[in-house]
Amino acid sequence: MDANEIIVRPLLTEKSYSGIQNKTYTFIVNKNANKVQIAKAVEEKFKVEVEKVNTILVKGKKKSQNTRQGRTVGKTSDYKKAIVTLTEKSKPIAFFESLS
Repeated sequence: MDANEIIVRPLLTEKSYSGIQNKTYTFIVNKNANKVQIAKAVEEKFKVEVEKVNTILVKGKKKSQNTRQGRTVGKTSDYKKAIVTLTEKSKPIAFFESLS
């Protein structure tokens, strides 16, 4: 897999915004990617140095009974979230710096 297949998109939430000052960034990544592949993809794509990667498998939530159609209950997709911390000497990621 190349870097564009591994990193799906950045995850922009209130909690992820608070980590930008500490060079901690959150991404939604491919479910089959491991921590080493994620670190290499971030280093390749953004030209930074990664210190550590934490991953979380997020399970999809069921849709409420009020919004369901017919006999089946809907569900949002499962996804994998990666929290990437950069080294102290690494430059910050420019995309996230423009948001803070």
